[in-house]
Amino acid sequence: MTETINETTHPSGSATTTARAYGAPAPDAPLEPLRIERRALGPKDVRIDIKYCGICHSDIHFTRGEWGQVPYPAIPGHEIAGIVAEVGAEVSGFAPGDRVGVGCMVNSCRECENCQHGEEQYCLNGNTLTYGSVDRDGTVTYGGYSDRVVVNQDFVLRIPDGLELDVAAPLLCAGITTYSPLRHWDAGPGKQVAVVGLGGLGHMAVKFAKALGAEVTVLSQSLRKRDDGLKLGADGYYATSDDATFDELAGRFDLIINTVSAKLEIGRFLSLLKTDGALVNVGAPSEPLPVPVFPLLLQRRSLAGSAIGSIAETQEMLNFCAEHGIGAEIELISASQINDAWERVLKSDVRYRFVIDNSTL
Repeated sequence: MTETINETTHPSGSATTTARAYGAPAPDAPLEPLRIERRALGPKDVRIDIKYCGICHSDIHFTRGEWGQVPYPAIPGHEIAGIVAEVGAEVSGFAPGDRVGVGCMVNSCRECENCQHGEEQYCLNGNTLTYGSVDRDGTVTYGGYSDRVVVNQDFVLRIPDGLELDVAAPLLCAGITTYSPLRHWDAGPGKQVAVVGLGGLGHMAVKFAKALGAEVTVLSQSLRKRDDGLKLGADGYYATSDDATFDELAGRFDLIINTVSAKLEIGRFLSLLKTDGALVNVGAPSEPLPVPVFPLLLQRRSLAGSAIGSIAETQEMLNFCAEHGIGAEIELISASQINDAWERVLKSDVRYRFVIDNSTL
């Protein structure tokens, strides 16, 4: 459905545009249709008509106030795929009609050491998140559960023609969150990589690790998704509820990517690493994880964390996906199904990423 963009004046005096959205007015409220204000197009901005937006578990944590104070109404969504509708006068590299994406951040300070080195995801002054942040112009950011968004050109990604927009949307978070550590820790031929959990993040980690040339093993609580894991490219699949798994796989892996946000017995998983191996957390458990030191000391193992990738690395990932025919495994839903989808996410009842058809907003 198309709709005329109504330009209004914000109390601050800046021109804004109204947009349709789906969001929560309070932490304990279900999501509902809302009208929000988007900032006017600046000279270096790109206005995007959002076609699809993936649902991330982070959306739920944030909107329900589980990670701190939230500016309501909360409009989540940081897996955005759409079409450029308009560009500012100083924009170069994007034009109306281009296929583009927006991930977890929409700005950074541009001045700190990390930003200067192209690692704006680790901005030392705090990057601007796609939703729930205050941008450099003073506006509150709203996410992709909306029909349009305005983003600085430096944080817009180009989606290659070889990728359908719906399966590309989850790549902007789930994809880059797993691709980045695999690249940083040199997953590739001759490397043994394990992926803990086969969910929205884990299924992408399996696809990437396999495409990079590594031998891939899934470590899941049960064997319930074993057939899926093998179809996605895993060479092996083991149940962590079986104590024999830890005996059989002791000292096997160069790299373990932990995608789950639950409390794990980290020491048991560290024992699966080779000397100089690394266990990298990309999940975000709500409770601290006790870490035994001896499994680290005795074989010079590492325990690390990794967030999303930089804008440049995210573009690299999208190009890699187009080259290798990689997309997310998705279930496409309408906006009216978002609340039900959230409940299913909490029950791990999705294979493997919900994606909203934003034309239904």
